[in-house]
Amino acid sequence: MRYGMPDERLIEAALTHAARAPSVGNIQPWRFRVIDRGVHLYLDRRRVSSAAGSDERDLLVSCGAVLHHARVAFASLGWSAVVERLPDQRNPDHLAVIDLVRARTTPTDTALGTAITRRRTDQRPFSSQPVPPGFLGLVSERAAANGAMVHQAAHESRRSLVETMYEAERRHGVDRHPRLELAEWSGRYDGPGAVSSANSPPGRAGRGVAGDIFSSPGLGEPARAPDYAELLVVGTTGDDRRSRLRAGEAASAVLLTATNIGLSSCLLTEPLAVPDLRQRIRTGVLAGALFPQVIIRVGWQDDTTPLPAVPRHPISEVLAPADAPVCGASSLEDRSRPLADRPIGATGPSAEGLSSLTGPTCCGGCSHSSA
Repeated sequence: MRYGMPDERLIEAALTHAARAPSVGNIQPWRFRVIDRGVHLYLDRRRVSSAAGSDERDLLVSCGAVLHHARVAFASLGWSAVVERLPDQRNPDHLAVIDLVRARTTPTDTALGTAITRRRTDQRPFSSQPVPPGFLGLVSERAAANGAMVHQAAHESRRSLVETMYEAERRHGVDRHPRLELAEWSGRYDGPGAVSSANSPPGRAGRGVAGDIFSSPGLGEPARAPDYAELLVVGTTGDDRRSRLRAGEAASAVLLTATNIGLSSCLLTEPLAVPDLRQRIRTGVLAGALFPQVIIRVGWQDDTTPLPAVPRHPISEVLAPADAPVCGASSLEDRSRPLADRPIGATGPSAEGLSSLTGPTCCGGCSHSSA
């Protein structure tokens, strides 16, 4: 045990919960390492697929989400996180250093920490019951505290956003590569890299909000009523790596806040992967003031069918030894092998063992598909 640091079991418990964060395609492109008195976060390129896009926005947003989840998990266990983002200019994949300081756990820390284990992707249509009046103000405050802004798409901007989302769906329907890759990922139901097709209904034939179409969706036929989901766009004033990382932290704050008050939610990034459609959202929804980084559906769910947990990599694949490389594949041979064929590694501490510290470790996922 390092003096002034949590012990190894608490760090493993916190990072196991942090790894419940959503990521595009559920590729979980992160790796942690404990060095001296800090917990270091890296972008793990061994898990990068072409679905993430060439600009790495989805990867950085995903890593921002896991960074915020880690901060919440540590806070719920009595440790405040002091974060230095992008600490090494020579290594752009070194995304953050988390220094931990003993702190009193607040009721908000406990509530958000519990929300980590309850969050699920929900791509089903949401009911017409309005979200609480104070919800948008609360998530706007929490997003701003994490370096981003939340814009509610309403009236004309909502129509513009929905049309753009359907346009992205049509384009990806023509371009078979993204669909084939999503179908391959979504066919995995029980591995640590599975995508949340089991949490997804079939296509809705033009009703409601466009979303991803999965291979063998696991839920039944969708309701015939339209989807009344609120659409929130998380945007930033800049569009660099730091901005995208902060957007992921803000998106995580929105998701956990929604879960905490009983709202269902789902991340969407498909329209943002197409440059001209992303620009359309920036001008038509955000009035050119912000760069859109992620879209979030939120709303009430009338269907009480429990959604399954989406698998995650074991802690041995999330927390690297201090002397182990964490960026990129470990060898040229690994770089040339398909992602699905690369070794996952030995199983880490069991979820049952960690649950004695922090409760159940199962949680949900979200869409580009994020999970």
